[in-house]
Amino acid sequence: MEFIFEIIFQILGEILLQLSFEFLAELGVHSLADTVKRPKNPVLSTIGFVLWGAMAGGISLLIFPTSPISNLAFRKINILVTPVAVGGVMMLIGRQRDKWGQTLVRLDRFGYAFVFALAMAIVRYFGTK
Repeated sequence: MEFIFEIIFQILGEILLQLSFEFLAELGVHSLADTVKRPKNPVLSTIGFVLWGAMAGGISLLIFPTSPISNLAFRKINILVTPVAVGGVMMLIGRQRDKWGQTLVRLDRFGYAFVFALAMAIVRYFGTK
């Protein structure tokens, strides 16, 4: 039973870490949302979010150089689980922002949030001890 709780807490720790970085990135994007009104190319935006996610992963390694997930198999599973969870949370935040009439940015959509978190998860997977 302890093993199951340990796994849950390890994965939740990784999700919270990535969610906090993505939330900070979203705050930065929201602060710039009104400065540029023309539509963006989705392919270039996706590449940009991959780069932002990779940079966030690198920065997170400076702050947290070890992974909260110690089991290698679970770390591999985490590469997919965490981005799906973070993408879902960011999508829900986007829906709430839409209900409140706030400006939406690309990180408020599942796909872009997923790509950001996936890039961060991959960097953290290969960079942690």
